[in-house]
Amino acid sequence: MLSGIRVCSHSAATRFGCLFHGSRRRSPGSPSRGISGSPRLISRWNSRDSVDLPTEDNPRILITGGLGQLDIKKPPPEVYKSGPFVYADVLDYKNLKELVVNNRITWLVHYSALLSVVGEANVALSRKINITGLHNVLDLALESCLRLFVPSTIGAFGPTSPRDPAPDLCVQRPRTIYGVSKVHGELMGEYFHHKYGLDFRCLRYPGVISANTQPGGGTTDYAVQIFHDALSTGHHECYLRPDTRLPMMHIGDCHRATVEFMQAPQCQLSLRTYNIAAMSFTPEEVATEIQKHLPHLKVTYNPDPVRQTIADSWPVRFDDSNARRDWGWKSTYGLEELVSDMLSSIYEKRTNAGLPVS
Repeated sequence: MLSGIRVCSHSAATRFGCLFHGSRRRSPGSPSRGISGSPRLISRWNSRDSVDLPTEDNPRILITGGLGQLDIKKPPPEVYKSGPFVYADVLDYKNLKELVVNNRITWLVHYSALLSVVGEANVALSRKINITGLHNVLDLALESCLRLFVPSTIGAFGPTSPRDPAPDLCVQRPRTIYGVSKVHGELMGEYFHHKYGLDFRCLRYPGVISANTQPGGGTTDYAVQIFHDALSTGHHECYLRPDTRLPMMHIGDCHRATVEFMQAPQCQLSLRTYNIAAMSFTPEEVATEIQKHLPHLKVTYNPDPVRQTIADSWPVRFDDSNARRDWGWKSTYGLEELVSDMLSSIYEKRTNAGLPVS
């Protein structure tokens, strides 16, 4: 399966976050064929004139799944301008190994995965990408002495988990292949850390809200779609009940949490997998906040049985006290700030593209 790969070499404190283009995998119906890295990009990135050797403070970072939910298509110009980009197959260990060696990679950020709803529609493909792909990057990180980050998710919890709040360590037992694969990843990473010393790091993300990518197969994606609908048609039909409360986070906080966690010294980490939290809201609450800016927004509710069942098995809130204590995590966006930023960003994108605004 193909994945957009980003290769970055920067001070992580100043540049790492801006190079994330989403954490999602391509749609399952897209064609698949083996495409290796571009020699031009690889040779330019290996040039002695273009980059210093990697150091602890200046890591070289390989990001899989770099374009979000994607088909096999040419990335937009800004992607090429922001740094080297190649197509690669997360199921092709040899190709991944070549990318790591040829680009002197020191950190690997592995985002390639099929999300909850898409995964339930194609369990076999999800198993390949989410589990076999994970095994490839675990082996690669161990063999190449990489610092490895693999995100987990709210979906790693299940109906028997504590829901309000969900702690870092508890019964999980998810009921989606997406959640099962993430629990598998958490445990395999922890095992590799304790048995072999792999520097494995994992954050359980809540629903992540961004104006930069379109919704793509997640149960929390209504919280992105509602902003697009508010500014395009003025009407949003929500596939969850109005009182369905779930943990959410602005993409800016998500990026910053990942950077700060990756930079944290190992001696500060008491866990290998942490919850991170920012806010929790319901569809009704986010709609009400948007209506303060756009009073004409109309929201109707038509719960989808699959998505609603998944949402009802997930936590209402995350307990992220360990992340706050161990490496100083603290969110900056609340619901008001999130809504203002999303409306402003999507309004600007639509007007710049010549699209009508409701």
